[in-house]
Amino acid sequence: MSNTLVYRDTPPSLLPLFAKAALPKKASSGTDVRVPELSATLLYAHTSRADLKQYERVCGFQPSNQLPITWPHILAFPLHLKLLTEKAFPLPLLGLVHLRNSITQFRRIGTGEALKLDVRLSGQERTTRGIEFDMITTASSAGSMVWEESSTMLFRQPEPNRKSTEKTAPPALEHYPNTKEIKVGESIGRQYAKVSGDSNLIHMHALTAKAFGFPKAIAHGMWSKAYALAIMGQQNGWRSGPLKVSCQLKKPVFLPGTAQLNWREGKNAWDYQLLNARGDAPHLSGQIEWL
Repeated sequence: MSNTLVYRDTPPSLLPLFAKAALPKKASSGTDVRVPELSATLLYAHTSRADLKQYERVCGFQPSNQLPITWPHILAFPLHLKLLTEKAFPLPLLGLVHLRNSITQFRRIGTGEALKLDVRLSGQERTTRGIEFDMITTASSAGSMVWEESSTMLFRQPEPNRKSTEKTAPPALEHYPNTKEIKVGESIGRQYAKVSGDSNLIHMHALTAKAFGFPKAIAHGMWSKAYALAIMGQQNGWRSGPLKVSCQLKKPVFLPGTAQLNWREGKNAWDYQLLNARGDAPHLSGQIEWL
């Protein structure tokens, strides 16, 4: 049974949702866990919020009268958090890992343009690592879809009685001809949290990150993707028009740190990856396709 939460022009408040997320929630064991068909709608999203310019600065986008491709993700974040903290959602929010993200922009969205946002949970799949599901977000303007996002989330829950398999070496890492070094400051997690609303403690300070098993705070995966797109969007070969940007989120970027944005330009698609300082392991990798 589906259950849609509808908001007119004000998204749900984040503070009580984070408080709710901090409460203990034990995931059901076994193979009977089902992610329900929850959904939420914001009928009127204000795209030209006061923090848009700050978001552009934090993520490296040039000021424009058109929105960064990742900005609707920020607008929809309160709806994401609302669904993931619902009583009917069976998994603890703090145990979720963001695996993949894909954004399709059917046309550029003007700053100040009114958007209708719809979010739903779907596509549950049990893998060897645990339970995966998709969070689908769409943005519509004047009745037409202009933007769509799919985020694949993982809750680690290995199959019971499954024997561990021998790990194989990853394939050799291919390097692309274009590289730009990126210095990532210690405060970038807090800066991004301020403009995105995503105040997960693993991103805020080293001390709070250690409580979750990380030696240092780590950068938000969606900040890494946005910053990479901001840099590539300023290259001479970049084209306007409809496009799809996908990425797989891999090793975290520890703060402070240094990373290498590495990309290859093609006629209709670019490949890109964000590598560690030595250039021998990826933080994320993906592709940009012009439609």
